[in-house]
Amino acid sequence: MTALDDIDRALVNALQDDLPLDHRPFAPLAEKLGLTEEALLDRVKALRASGVLTRFGPFFDAAAMGGAFCLCAMEVPADRFDEVNDQVNAHEEVAHNYERTHKLNMWFVLACETPEGIADVAARIEGKTGLKVNLFPKLQEFYIGFRVAA
Repeated sequence: MTALDDIDRALVNALQDDLPLDHRPFAPLAEKLGLTEEALLDRVKALRASGVLTRFGPFFDAAAMGGAFCLCAMEVPADRFDEVNDQVNAHEEVAHNYERTHKLNMWFVLACETPEGIADVAARIEGKTGLKVNLFPKLQEFYIGFRVAA
């Protein structure tokens, strides 16, 4: 595990807050942390390369833009898990794919440009894997405000 210095910790914490919608959104954050924009971006790259940051990117409200999210689960035979994992992850609409110790042992989120896209992508996954994709569409939205302290 890579040890974080005080600036890295401040950077990780700051990246979880709002970044401005700007052509150079990192510039104000860099100034706040006493860095150049280039130095801040180098730190982000280093944190990603070391695995401290596994994902860095915006979260969009797909539904507000006319799209849809759907939680999905599959029962995947253990001896096919890696193969099916690769087949599922080959779809750019798939996010948050992870293994669970449950009968439904593969869970992932589909994020599609249209609500109809959910059924289409699920059908393509079923066709490729030969396994049923169980759909758990959102019934109600909750904001949990998840935040990790660095």
